[in-house]
Amino acid sequence: MPSETSLCDESAVALRRLLLAKEISPVELLASCHARIDAVNPAVNAVVAEDREAAEAAARQAEAAILRGETEPPLLGLPVGIKDLNETAQLRTTFGSSAFAEHVPVRDDALVARIRSAGGIIAAKTNTPEFGAGANTTNAVYGVTANPYDAALTCGGSSGGSTVALATGMLPLANGSDLGGSLRIPAAYCGVVGYRATAGVVPMARKKMGWSPLWTEGPMARSLDDLLLFLSAIAGEDRRDPLSGPSDGADFAGLTAAPLEGIRVAVSEDLGGVPVSTPVRQLFRARCRTLAGIVDCTQAAPDLGDVDRCFEVLRAVSFLGDVKDLVARSPDLVGPNVTANVKLGLTFSAADVAEAETAQTRLYHRFLAFMEDYDLLICPAASVQPFDKTLLFPKEIEGQALATYISWLAITYALTLSGHPVLVLPCGLDDQGLPFGLQIVGRKGRDRDLLRLGLALEAAFERHPDLSRTAPDIGRLQI
Repeated sequence: MPSETSLCDESAVALRRLLLAKEISPVELLASCHARIDAVNPAVNAVVAEDREAAEAAARQAEAAILRGETEPPLLGLPVGIKDLNETAQLRTTFGSSAFAEHVPVRDDALVARIRSAGGIIAAKTNTPEFGAGANTTNAVYGVTANPYDAALTCGGSSGGSTVALATGMLPLANGSDLGGSLRIPAAYCGVVGYRATAGVVPMARKKMGWSPLWTEGPMARSLDDLLLFLSAIAGEDRRDPLSGPSDGADFAGLTAAPLEGIRVAVSEDLGGVPVSTPVRQLFRARCRTLAGIVDCTQAAPDLGDVDRCFEVLRAVSFLGDVKDLVARSPDLVGPNVTANVKLGLTFSAADVAEAETAQTRLYHRFLAFMEDYDLLICPAASVQPFDKTLLFPKEIEGQALATYISWLAITYALTLSGHPVLVLPCGLDDQGLPFGLQIVGRKGRDRDLLRLGLALEAAFERHPDLSRTAPDIGRLQI
């Protein structure tokens, strides 16, 4: 059995096994997480709100249930981090916004309620940019979250707090959410696993624009086995999300790796022409040389069309739906990213929105046709490697000036618009010792197939030193 001090570094699957075997208790596990938070969080600022008394009470309740012989639900006794966009009952929830700096909800949102009902212990809130608007995790309430591999650099965003908490062993599981790459980029930058499922697989009842498939909730973890455990607890139907279908979280429990023999894989370093830096291209090419010994790879990319204009319009419109009234009412309390989206959205006509909607539909149809020839599409998870955490976004890529903070995200938001599920797997380190991650795209609605192939790829990556997952040096971060 691992020592109490190292419990927090164990996988969620191993911890569940130890808990149910009564070799450790939920109280001991939570104490280990608290000790790691106390030691490491001051250096990275990933955990931003806690109620330790409430968490400890929940751990004691889980301990009593296990001692009675209970073995379900699936997250029984496991501490979970909650992104600060999800409301948590009696625990400060700011959405990263000064307008909600003292907001303490009276009830959980739907996802948090589902995690609690699955036995998860709500251990902490994790940092996020204001209303998730940004691929660098920083806000006026809590400040910036640092990359655990180099605290001078960004961890990505907007689910940066969750990924840093996972990478440093502060928590075994944490949730994220994704619009233009908010779950995928931080997973890649911090060397953890993230999953943007087909819209509706993980219901998102909190969306104000419920019919839009752009925003999704998603699980994050240190390994795909852990992620599947988490996904089995949060997937399933919720009729408050009109895109949610009659799926069952049990569909993802106990998945095993699919054979890689005979699968067809398209690989593309830039999805046919989106901005990607030379270092990322070189890293991806090197990974593809190794990958070619694992699966049959073909250089190919779908036709994205005018993906930039399409996403610009639809993203801005989604912010109008969410926060237009707040910006109008309290402009001094809202940050530049959110304000810019709302102002941009107000410039678009109904014709602009209709054009963007039809452009997305055409892209979706082209993507469906493209994926008929391939089981997977693999590309980089970010167009640049981690950058200075004091910058909201990279100013240029290969000499090309970037107009806005979302301009560098095309390699992720193009896949958002496609409507296809995307898994991010860690894929070794670059020559600066920073994690590199891959987006692995599956067929629409075929989430189980993608995840089974992901298990096989993850296992194959572990057999190659240049592809295997790493962990940050915790000793360098401890105070």
